[in-house]
Amino acid sequence: MACLAVSGYAQQTLTADATAPDRTQPTNVSFPQVRIATPNAVDVACAGFISNHLLPNSNFVAGGLQTPNTTKYANNEIIYLAGSGYEVGQRYEIVRELRDPNRYELFTGQAAMRKSVAQPYSELGRVRVIDTRSKRAIAQIELSCEPINPGDFAIKYEEKPVIPPHDPMVFDRFMPANGKTSGRIVLAKDFDGELGTGMKVYMNVGSNQGVKIGDYFRVFRPYEDDLHNSVDSLSFKASTAEDTQKHPPSIEANMLTHSSGPSIHVRDLPRRAMGEIVIVNTTPTSSTGMIVFALEDMHLGDGVELDPQ
Repeated sequence: MACLAVSGYAQQTLTADATAPDRTQPTNVSFPQVRIATPNAVDVACAGFISNHLLPNSNFVAGGLQTPNTTKYANNEIIYLAGSGYEVGQRYEIVRELRDPNRYELFTGQAAMRKSVAQPYSELGRVRVIDTRSKRAIAQIELSCEPINPGDFAIKYEEKPVIPPHDPMVFDRFMPANGKTSGRIVLAKDFDGELGTGMKVYMNVGSNQGVKIGDYFRVFRPYEDDLHNSVDSLSFKASTAEDTQKHPPSIEANMLTHSSGPSIHVRDLPRRAMGEIVIVNTTPTSSTGMIVFALEDMHLGDGVELDPQ
C-alpha cells in the first residue's frame, strides 16, 4: 500500500547528486521519491497507546443523558463521570483498557513481547466538565474518536504536540542497519495485523531509549523473518526450479531437498525497508506511531530503526 506512485525523478536526482550512497547506482525502485503524510490533530488524539503500568480506574463514565436507553456516546453529547477531583472547566481524556479476544500469534513470540510492554489502551475522546453540583460530574464530549461506553476510564487530559509537515524524501529501500535505536512493532490499533499508510502502531522502544515525539522510524523486514511466517514460508518451501535448469538451486528453507546447484541462504539476502513511521506519543518503554508511507504491507513483528532526518 504505497502512498505515492514511484517517480522516475528519484533516479534523475540521485544520479546527479554527489550525496548518493557509495556503492549504489540509484534507480526509481531502490530510491523511490515519496511524500510523507502528516498526522492531524485527530490522528494524534485518537492514536491509542500501550502502557507499562495500569492506569487508575477510579474515575469512569457512569452513564449519559438518556441512560439506560443510550449506552454509546459521541460528539457534543452529555455524559456523567463517577469518581472524585472533578472541577468545572477541566478536560478529561476517555480511555479504554483493552483485551484482545484473539489469542493467535501473528509472529513467533508476540504474546511474550506484548506482555513485556504491558497493557494496550484506546483513546476514545475528550470531554469538558460543565457541572459538579451532583454526586456525578456532568461533562460534554468535545471530541469523539469512537463511541464512549459506561465503564470507560477518565484520565487528566494533556495537550499533545503538533507534528510538523515533512518534505518529500528520497527513500533508501535497501539501506543497511545504521546502529541507531531499534525495536519491533508489537501491536496495532484495533489489533490489526496488516498495516499501511495512516494506521497507528505500537513499538517496544520508548523515552527510556531516547525516543521523542516527532522522531521518524524506518520499518524493515529481513527475508529470514519470512521463514518463520506460517504463510510466507510456504513459498520458500516450494520449488523454484525450471525444467531447463541443469543445476537448480537449493533454498535454505528447503535444504531437505538437496540439488547439484548453488545453495541460497535467505539470511544473506538484503533486508528491505517498507516505509516510515512518525512518533506521536511515548511512554518510558513504548511508543505510538503513525505510518506516514508504506511501499508494501507492513506486519506485526516487523523491525523499526530510528531514521535521522
